[in-house]
Amino acid sequence: MSLSDEKTSSKGEHEHQDFEFNRHDVAGVEYAGILGIFKSPKILGITSLATLCGFLFGYDQGVVGNVLVLQRFGADFPRVYMDASIKGWFVSTLLLGAWLGALISGPICDRIGRKRDIQYQTILFVIGSALQTGAVSEAYLFAGRFIAGLSIGSLTHIAPMYIAELSPANLRGALVALQQLSITLGILFSYWIAYGTSHIGGIRCAPDVPYTGPISNGEATFDAYNDVPAGGCTGQSEAAWRIPVGLQILPGIILGLGMFFMPYSPRWLVEVGRDEEAQQTLAWLRSKPVNSPLVIHEFIEIKAEIVTAREIREAHAVGKSGFAKVLQPYKELFSSKSNFHRLFMGCVVMFYQQFIGCNAIIYYAPTIFAQLGMDPNTTSLLATGIYGVVNTLSTLPAVFFLDRIGRRPLLMMGAVGCCFSLVVVGSLIAAFGKDWPNHKAAGNAAIAFVFVYDFWFSLSWAPIGWVLPSEIFNLATRSTGVSITTSTTWMSNFIIGVVSPLMLENIPNGGTYFFFAGFAILGFFTVYFLLPETRLKTLEEMDEVFGQQTSIQDKEVAERVWRNVSQAETTKLSSAQVA
Repeated sequence: MSLSDEKTSSKGEHEHQDFEFNRHDVAGVEYAGILGIFKSPKILGITSLATLCGFLFGYDQGVVGNVLVLQRFGADFPRVYMDASIKGWFVSTLLLGAWLGALISGPICDRIGRKRDIQYQTILFVIGSALQTGAVSEAYLFAGRFIAGLSIGSLTHIAPMYIAELSPANLRGALVALQQLSITLGILFSYWIAYGTSHIGGIRCAPDVPYTGPISNGEATFDAYNDVPAGGCTGQSEAAWRIPVGLQILPGIILGLGMFFMPYSPRWLVEVGRDEEAQQTLAWLRSKPVNSPLVIHEFIEIKAEIVTAREIREAHAVGKSGFAKVLQPYKELFSSKSNFHRLFMGCVVMFYQQFIGCNAIIYYAPTIFAQLGMDPNTTSLLATGIYGVVNTLSTLPAVFFLDRIGRRPLLMMGAVGCCFSLVVVGSLIAAFGKDWPNHKAAGNAAIAFVFVYDFWFSLSWAPIGWVLPSEIFNLATRSTGVSITTSTTWMSNFIIGVVSPLMLENIPNGGTYFFFAGFAILGFFTVYFLLPETRLKTLEEMDEVFGQQTSIQDKEVAERVWRNVSQAETTKLSSAQVA
């Protein structure tokens, strides 16, 4: 909102224009992307720690698929290893917990702040991971995954929001995209760690016992019920799966302890009435004096939005109490076309992020590569590790160029690239999948296009799925809105985790890949027709981007608040300059 329409003094008007000029001068396009990131080392350091939230999720994504094909794990938990349905539930128990964690995280995050919430969630994560690492029965294994899921769901809700609220507009997309880069690094580390530990004691449970399991690519496979000697495995050690599962505790501890040294979100500080601390935090984050026009202007924008949202929210909640008041933040998301548009886009982007199929491949990569003709005990795990490398490297262009190119072009390019790659893989499976040994070139081509698919997904839907929901909501609806959109990705992820092994096992002729390709097409048209560009917009400008229509009463409140806050802050600046 411009002050030119307000009945302010010419001095106040002039100062506001100076603030606006300075903000855009500093946050211009020339400082976006990788150059801007390295010009802001404090923000980069904070983001690097906060994105360990994503690393924890990525590590679990990667390690679970590798553990599921280890014969020693199969000997310890034969039902999980052999039954596609139980296997899907094993993967998805964490995702169900994450859905619940993300859904209930909003009010908690608003009450105790982003920083403290992250710390409490890391305690929960360590407990869940410890239960999985030491599991001696399915009950411990599943309970540990659910508890860790509660934590991961909350962390993936909080971290992008925390990063977005600390970041300047010109760097926000790149910095939140680092969340996805951290997820891919977690996947990469887990793939190669699991590949290395899979050789502890050998790659077979019992080298002297012949396989009697189902035939795959013309050869019998390991049967966890019948191919295990009476005294247990004589080859592969249980450390092969317990070490990679347990190592995720370390980054969880680092995250929890590191957050003691991180700042609170300035927007949350203003929300709870700690204005002076908020302004000092902004000054420190921007490496400017507290009375810098840039800092003053950003503080005015934040405080005006918060006070306006609070007064309007309180006016709408008059006469309401108890449960009705608790539901008010959720009702706000449906109170206007603009708010619902934002909620809808945040949810569908998260939905397509999962139903385009990337996590189906990540969770079951060793199984998929084995189905494409690779040895399930060796080369499929190696190919999975290479997939992790491609996944990580392909995320870097989004970090570098997201704030230059924009969200819409990358999402549409990614949808086209993913669709084409999936159709090629599905077609090759339909044509040659029943006889890979005699069609090695076709098998190699299918594997290559799995990597091509990963490239397109990793530079588009993967990072932007986290960036967009964290930036499109105004402060009055942000925590609740991001909570709902994050819970959408987890519920979608849960469904994919449950049904993917059944689809891969039971749908013939590459139908699973055509299924995911169809959603890529839908994603393209959804973005083309419904998503506005949010590149370089401040969080406070998103109402304008999404065409927020306010009532005359609400406009009067907003104008009055902006005028009062601006006058108060410019008076403080003038007094400081005189002093």
